[in-house]
Order: sequence, then structure tokens, then C-alpha cells
Amino acid sequence: MKAMILAAGLGKRMRPLTDHCPKPLLPVAGKPLIIYHLERLQQAGVEEVVINVSYRAEQIMAALGDGSAYQLRIHWSRETTPLETGGGIQKALPLLGDAPFMLINGDVWCSYLPTEIALKKGDLAHLVLVDNPDHHLTGDFALNHGRVTADGSPHLTFAGISLLHPALLESEPPGAFALAPLLKQAMNDNRVSGEHFTGHWVDVGTPERLTALEHHLMQPRER
Repeated sequence: MKAMILAAGLGKRMRPLTDHCPKPLLPVAGKPLIIYHLERLQQAGVEEVVINVSYRAEQIMAALGDGSAYQLRIHWSRETTPLETGGGIQKALPLLGDAPFMLINGDVWCSYLPTEIALKKGDLAHLVLVDNPDHHLTGDFALNHGRVTADGSPHLTFAGISLLHPALLESEPPGAFALAPLLKQAMNDNRVSGEHFTGHWVDVGTPERLTALEHHLMQPRER
């Protein structure tokens, strides 16, 4: 299974930290945030990773190179302007191929990755959901008996980690578009599964959360 890391965002909420450094390269406990993803993917058996880049793309590409330093092969999907989540994935589909792939938001930290078998035949997506953080108490989706729905309760928060089938996006025309409407349509068709992860997860969306994650990782815990 290949993986894709979303790293094309502008990082506006992280300013001034991102004025001169793209968010994926912000250091956390001694190494860039995106490196945690690469290391975890390699440990999970992933060999090829697609990374989309736009803002300060050259910095990210220069820092990670071809991925050989992490025992991976990195393919780059460059966007002259950010294409939003859906558009960015759709542009990268030729690099990802026809098989399901793992998708990770570059600005989250999590100690968990789903296994390839979690995406069942006929489903278009498998989402990792987490407890609602203080900054997102309403959550995103409901999870009942392993199926994800847009409505229902209780609502959990999408962790930004998922398994996707290319068929979810391949019929969309090129350009910028969001992923959420496609996921909700697939949920309406009962083609989205999910799981509830209760371990440590952080949406590294502000300098304060970055600092909190640093403190967490500096403790003698699993990284």
C-alpha cells in the first residue's frame, strides 16, 4: 500500500512560525513534524509515499529528497496553487495508482496508523476517528458498529488519517475541491467504515498546540 501526506497548506494559523518555514518542517522534539509520519509509515511497511507541496515547496523537497534517508521512495506532487484536500489528492492519483492508499494530514501527530485490511471490499474509505478536542467539541462524524455517518451521535473528530479507494475521487474534474462532500456522499451510500482511536492525537494547528506536543514528546513515553 502506498501513502500520501498532505503538505501543501499555507500554515496561516501557525504564523509567525511559518513565515519562513513550511509547517511540515516545523521542529517538534528535535525533528520536523513530517518526519514522524515518514518513520511511522516505514515501520508499517509502506515503501512509497506521495507528498503534495505548494507553499515553500522547494524547502520541503530539499529537506526530504527522494526519501532514501528514511528507507522510503518519495514522489512529489507539486501544486502551483493549493488545490484543497480533494483536488490535491485527485492530482496525485497518477502517482498513487489504482489500489487503495493511506492518507495522512501533514499537520497532525498520532501514534497510530490503520492496517490495509481495514478497508473492506466495496468501501470507498476507512476513517480513523478520535475523541473531540477542546477546539472542536462538536466533532465531525458518527461511528456506529464500524460504519461512519454524517449524522447521528455521538459525534467524533476525524483524525486526518484514513484509507481511501481512488474511485472516491477519480471521476472529479481537475481543480480545487474539498474532500468532505465526497466522503459524506459515500457515507450516504454506506461505503465508509471507521474506527475509534483513543490514544494520543494532536491537530498541530496553532503554536500553542505545537508547544504542547513538544512537551508530550519530551516525556519518557512512546513516540
